Amino acid sequence: MNIYFIRHGMTQGNKERRYIGKTEEALCEEGKRALQRKRYPRVEKVFVSPRLRCRETAAILYPQQEPVIVEELAECDFGVFEGKNADELQESEAYWKWIESGGSLPFPEGESREGFARRCLAGFEKVRRECQKYQIETAALVVHGGTIMSILTEVGRPKQEFYDYHVGNGEGYLLTLEEAVSEVGVWRTL
Repeated sequence: MNIYFIRHGMTQGNKERRYIGKTEEALCEEGKRALQRKRYPRVEKVFVSPRLRCRETAAILYPQQEPVIVEELAECDFGVFEGKNADELQESEAYWKWIESGGSLPFPEGESREGFARRCLAGFEKVRRECQKYQIETAALVVHGGTIMSILTEVGRPKQEFYDYHVGNGEGYLLTLEEAVSEVGVWRTL
């Protein structure tokens, strides 16, 4: 089974390097154009995060398919950092503690990396089971960068660290699942 992990297209918040998790943000025009210029792999089924930016991306990439929304694949809740960028958080003691922890502390009033990863993995397991049940050999997950990093950190091989799986907007990874083995490969949009 081949599963393509595709990060949603660019939003204004991405351009401004903001922490955008649970905020409903549409793709910016530049993000839409960038997606339209590329070719993406054909798939039998499309699964998406419930966030608008992922649903819009899926509609551009796979207009003939009705995506399956998987709530657990939503981006992390960034708590008090939501909607802000690093410049706006410079005076925040909580932000500096989080930075000094290498991003391992929970977001104040938000999710912990561990809780977020558990949620994302539960969503991925739903997808995997549905693909097996209906004998789907190729699927796409149109999701968030954090979602991709959380899942691939756990199931990807060769084993890599969380931030090693970072990808740009509209880019992603191919995960090949076989009975006892998983392997992650980088694919490039054309």
